[in-house]
Amino acid sequence: MNQLTRFIMIPAVVGGLLGLAIVLFNASSSDRPGFASAVEAAAPAVVNITTQTLRRTRTMCDLPVMQPFCRNIGSRVQSSLGSGVIVRGDGYVLTNAHVVQSADEIRVMFANGQDAGARVVGTDTRTDLAVIKVDASDLPVIPYDEERNARVGDVALAIGNPFGLGHSVSQGIISALSRSRISNTPYVDYIQTDAAISPGNSGGALIDHEGGLLGINTLIYRESNGGNVGIGFAIPTDIAMDVMEEIITHGRVIRGWLGVTLRYPLRLPNGDIGLVVYGVVDGGPAHQAGLRPGDAILTVNQIPISDDEVAANLIAKATPGTELNLEILRNNQRFRATAITSEVPFN
Repeated sequence: MNQLTRFIMIPAVVGGLLGLAIVLFNASSSDRPGFASAVEAAAPAVVNITTQTLRRTRTMCDLPVMQPFCRNIGSRVQSSLGSGVIVRGDGYVLTNAHVVQSADEIRVMFANGQDAGARVVGTDTRTDLAVIKVDASDLPVIPYDEERNARVGDVALAIGNPFGLGHSVSQGIISALSRSRISNTPYVDYIQTDAAISPGNSGGALIDHEGGLLGINTLIYRESNGGNVGIGFAIPTDIAMDVMEEIITHGRVIRGWLGVTLRYPLRLPNGDIGLVVYGVVDGGPAHQAGLRPGDAILTVNQIPISDDEVAANLIAKATPGTELNLEILRNNQRFRATAITSEVPFN
């Protein structure tokens, strides 16, 4: 019996110990803390952008009498750095408009160290987004799941080119969603994060713990003395993708426009809220519809209007030529007017 026990038990114990060792090894390797797999998924689609712009400087060569004696004098080359995200494998890259604005030359460096020239497809200064194009194919594309919803407290990683150091990753959390009135545009509600964003990160990727794109890093909150307090903002991916498609399709973003400036909300005795009309552009759609300064817009297409950013986005999404039915309050009297949107006359 003892010999039989040894014959059965010893191999069983050895096999069990070997199996446990394999399980522990796999667990230690797969459960390694960190976000390396997320970075591996996203980083190949994040690029570094270098621009050069020829700036004129005022010198004696500006005098007509001196120009025959001046060649290539009175100008200097200004370089700047930024980041971008490859959103299509055929060479389309999303970045910030301020990264490439007025640039005479744009170079894109990929994660593998190769670089290529790029051209601007279009910019949208109202969201600070731009699309540039490199002549390449089969490029790695940033993972993006439009069904994934970011949540406050989720891990966020910023990938970009801070201070020209090359591909760098910083980690934080999503501090807030739908931050409005951060910049002068009503068309973006920003993602707020405490992942470190520095000069050169502009246009780079804000990703989640799986490497999926959350947004395009665009700006930081600064103290009055210009110091970085560790609060950054990113343009949500759904907004960035919509802008990208508009730029690729039309070369610009086409938004509806009424030619009206809306100010503070007006609360009526019955609880309704409207927005007071502060200014009306002569000849614009609102002027043609009969609106005047001092009116209050209560609804647009029967949708209550209580916030100027909500109103701006609602009007912007109405393509030029769309009829908007407005409910107006003037001198305590309600009436309806129809305004036909035109395209925003400036970018």
